[in-house]
Amino acid sequence: MNDAPSPFWTFSLAVYREGAVQRECLELQDRYGVDVNLLLFCAFIGAVRGAAMPDQAVRQAAAVVADWHRDIVATLREVRRALKPLATGDSPTAAPAAALRENVKAMELEAERIEQMMLECWSAVNAGAWPRAEPAAAVAGNIRALLAIGEAAPRPPDLPQNLVAAALAAGGRR
Repeated sequence: MNDAPSPFWTFSLAVYREGAVQRECLELQDRYGVDVNLLLFCAFIGAVRGAAMPDQAVRQAAAVVADWHRDIVATLREVRRALKPLATGDSPTAAPAAALRENVKAMELEAERIEQMMLECWSAVNAGAWPRAEPAAAVAGNIRALLAIGEAAPRPPDLPQNLVAAALAAGGRR
C-alpha cells in the first residue's frame, strides 16, 4: 500500500482540524448517520476538483464504501467508544484499557484512511464525466445531495456551513 498522503487525505486533515467542523460532522454522523468520509469527499470533490456530483454519483460513492464503513470503520468506532468508560478511574484495568483504546483509535483512523483511498480510486475513474461548477456551488450541491440520501430524517439536515467554509479555504478558493 502506498503510504504517501493522498490529496483527499491531506485535505481532510486540514479541514477536519477545525473544532467547529468536527462538531458539525460528528453531529451529522451521530444524529443522521452520515458517513463523515463521504461528507469530506463531497466537499473535496467540489472545492479541489470543482466538480458537481450528480445525485446518482453520490449514491454510487456511498455504495462503494458502504460495507467497509459499516463492517470496519463503524465497528472500530463502537469498540473505541465502549472502551472509553473502562479507560478511566482507579481500576487496575483502566491503564491497559486506555492503551487498548488508543490502539483501537489508531486502527479506526487507518480504516478511515483506507475508506478515503477507496473513494479516491473510484472518483479517479468517474470524475471526468461530472460537470464542473464554481467551487462554492459544487461543495454545497455535493453535500446537499449526500444529505438528501439519508434515511433517518424526514427532511435533510441543514448544510454544514463551517465545513463548507473550511473546504473552500483548504481548496484554495472562495
